[in-house]
Amino acid sequence: MARHTVTLIPGDGIGVETSAAMQRVVEACGAEIDWEIAEAGAHCLETEGTPLPDSTIEAVKRNKVAIKGPITTPVGTGFRSVNVALRKTLGLYVCLRPVVSLPGAGGRYDNVDLVIVRENSEDLYAGVEFEEGSEGARKLIDLCAKEGAGTIRPDSGISVKPISVTASQDIVRYAFEYALKHGRKKVTAAHKANIMKYSDGLFLRVAREVAKEYEGRVDFDDRIIDAFCMNMVTDPSQFDVAVFPNLYGDIASDLAAGLVGGLGIAPGANIGKEYAVFEAVHGSAPNIAGQNKANPTAEILSAAMMLDHLGELEAAARIRRAVTEVYAAGECLTGDIRNLTGSDKPAASCTEFTDALLTALAK
Repeated sequence: MARHTVTLIPGDGIGVETSAAMQRVVEACGAEIDWEIAEAGAHCLETEGTPLPDSTIEAVKRNKVAIKGPITTPVGTGFRSVNVALRKTLGLYVCLRPVVSLPGAGGRYDNVDLVIVRENSEDLYAGVEFEEGSEGARKLIDLCAKEGAGTIRPDSGISVKPISVTASQDIVRYAFEYALKHGRKKVTAAHKANIMKYSDGLFLRVAREVAKEYEGRVDFDDRIIDAFCMNMVTDPSQFDVAVFPNLYGDIASDLAAGLVGGLGIAPGANIGKEYAVFEAVHGSAPNIAGQNKANPTAEILSAAMMLDHLGELEAAARIRRAVTEVYAAGECLTGDIRNLTGSDKPAASCTEFTDALLTALAK
């Protein structure tokens, strides 16, 4: 068995606790991992002057693979998202989020098994923005009026939505290749091409062109995004692999997580052509940080995805089997799951839940 060096970014808030739990589980699953700890988050502002130090970026580049705990992103003010900065700096153009039912997790359905593939680099999350009242906003408002593109109120803040042929080809092709590799039968592209003809329309056109390359091997269809969300809530079994522009994929992945028990059990990965960063998709929950209440499942399942990426398939399978066993038993689950299921059993701490996983792994 090969040894692997992985950059571990614990994050902040509950990230410190969930990352520690994840390390315990990975170290018990049979994979040989050496951890290089690197810091990111609000606490780095005081010591480094930035929430994402250059040394952390260099550690990810050096090891090619990283796993991170959640990092706080201020809402409306403060620094931009560390997650977005990592994706941009490292060229992590794919956000991959498998959504699978766990027995006893309190999900709305017990048969969900779909994969969200989200384009990470552009769309409204590209961060091309103009503040209300700025010179850039004024010029853009004037340009839109001059070109007959539409009227924008003069007191508007403006975000630009770029959708390129290049990025659309890359993400749709990734979705089809993922489907082939993992024995999936269908790819669905979600869009709003009926309204946004030149951005979402381009995404849909490219998706249809790429789909032709896989005819006879993987089926393809497309859905308008609002219909997709309704269809997913009504009957998630009709979807297999779904591919999205950035914003829709972010929303749909959280919606899908709600079908199976919430973000506490939702793993994720951000993948590029050179680097991969695995992460729990939930936030840093500062209100319960340091209280040993956090559910580490999402980060532990993200570690299983990381092990798959490293070729440690049996170790990853052991982790998934242990998680399924502990959830199915229902004896040692954290408070967020207890609340969903309405169980009157006491909530397990983060440590107690992790201990139960280690017991399952030892079998």
